[in-house]
Amino acid sequence: MTRSRVRRTPDEARRLILDAAESLLVEGGVAAVQVRAVATRVGMTDAGVNHHFGTREGLLEALLRHGGKKIHAGAQEVLGAWLDRGADLAELVDVLAKFYRQGYGELGVALHAAGWRDEGSGMLNPVVEALHALRPDAADTPIDDTRLAVAALHQALATESLYGPAFRRSAGLTGRKATSPAPQLRWWTTHLTRALGLQ
Repeated sequence: MTRSRVRRTPDEARRLILDAAESLLVEGGVAAVQVRAVATRVGMTDAGVNHHFGTREGLLEALLRHGGKKIHAGAQEVLGAWLDRGADLAELVDVLAKFYRQGYGELGVALHAAGWRDEGSGMLNPVVEALHALRPDAADTPIDDTRLAVAALHQALATESLYGPAFRRSAGLTGRKATSPAPQLRWWTTHLTRALGLQ
């Protein structure tokens, strides 16, 4: 018995493929995002996946851009409520960290290690703008100072899942202090609050 082919629009097929790839990324990291596994989840052939993305590398790049859009949209959504609740920086750091823990930090590092470079910019602009507006010295401080602070946080969050425990062990931390990201996130929150002059 043969299955009948499901006709999808190209946009619908790409969305389903990216959703399946994202699920695999969350479940098993970058290594789990294989064309055959994605094709199986979506109910199409490997050639069907490759038709939309060219190669596995093309799929991974599209997945990273997909994640970047989700982080951008999620940050914008969170920022409104976050500002209404008193702009607790720890809450914002935790929300951003959650996105990276879904495999996007590992994916970004893996693609960069393979030579891919993102030419886009501004994914975290909503965060930069919100934090800069909260600075008591915002009128006298170039926004690039705030951009550098957010870039440092972004770098730390993106690499946490891959290197966080090893880096903390290299500094002499052991046990839960080495394996749990929570103390490191609190450290970032405290020092960003001071660096930006936030209350």
